[in-house]
Amino acid sequence: MSRAFVFPGQGAQTIGMGKALADAYPQARAVFDEVDDALGENLSALIWEGEQEKLTLTENAQPALMATSLAALRALQAEGVTLDKVDYVAGHSLGEYSALAAAGALSLGDTARLLRVRGAAMQEAVPVGVGAMAAILGLDLEAVRAIAEEAAEGEVCQAANDNDPGQVVISGHAGAVERAAELARARGAKRAMMLPVSAPFHCALMAPAAEAMAAALAEVPFNAPAVPLVANVRAEAVSAPDEIRALLVEQVTGAVRWRESVGYMAAQGVRETWEIGAGKALSGMIRRIDRTIAVEAVGSPEDVARAAAALV
Repeated sequence: MSRAFVFPGQGAQTIGMGKALADAYPQARAVFDEVDDALGENLSALIWEGEQEKLTLTENAQPALMATSLAALRALQAEGVTLDKVDYVAGHSLGEYSALAAAGALSLGDTARLLRVRGAAMQEAVPVGVGAMAAILGLDLEAVRAIAEEAAEGEVCQAANDNDPGQVVISGHAGAVERAAELARARGAKRAMMLPVSAPFHCALMAPAAEAMAAALAEVPFNAPAVPLVANVRAEAVSAPDEIRALLVEQVTGAVRWRESVGYMAAQGVRETWEIGAGKALSGMIRRIDRTIAVEAVGSPEDVARAAAALV
């Protein structure tokens, strides 16, 4: 039976995440210390005792979520769980960077610095209020794509995240996204909710951020991951460092093909996924995509103990 480690994306951040892991495992605390050093600031203080509003800022949330995921991974490793226990890694949007750090393709410090650049570049690409995102529930990808195209009216409106069979997120100019949400409701969507995000991620409006990431990624050494990465924009496994680097640039403006990524892993025999880090959002999506895949989350010392018993 194959298994995968999966890593959450933005939206999972909460004040206090990873603190119990850092208190229980020196190896987990060392992750937060190394990320603080790489960024030249006390990000861990913000994560553990700061304000939710500040943590949710894209440039903070991205390295913070990665640090929490890697802390959970290091705790697992301290209990004897090695990467040879898994066949694939995958992450949702910024979680792809966590997956690559977990698989040894990127150093922890480089990953933290790349995510700080990525978060800031995505925030700066579009003035606040110009873009928006909305979650469409109860319609499939093709229906949402058709609605987005109709609603665009010369503006940008795209399917940004294909999360599961009943949830597609759209992104683009605020007016176009609002028109698409209205159309979706009229065409039978269970819900069409504007999302509280600070920028329209994973659409063509992010082109300036993609340029910034291309420049940043070109400066960073990559190794082949110890475990193949199921890439967001391809929904299939990749291992070549240059290919991964190019896909990370493409990912800034491209859609997160999570439903297809899980389908790909299932087709390769994956029957077990472990969500490493904050929250359980991906576990919920995976359940809705394929109920034959067992899902577990690892975000606390108790979770680590349970995972170690199952995986060592």
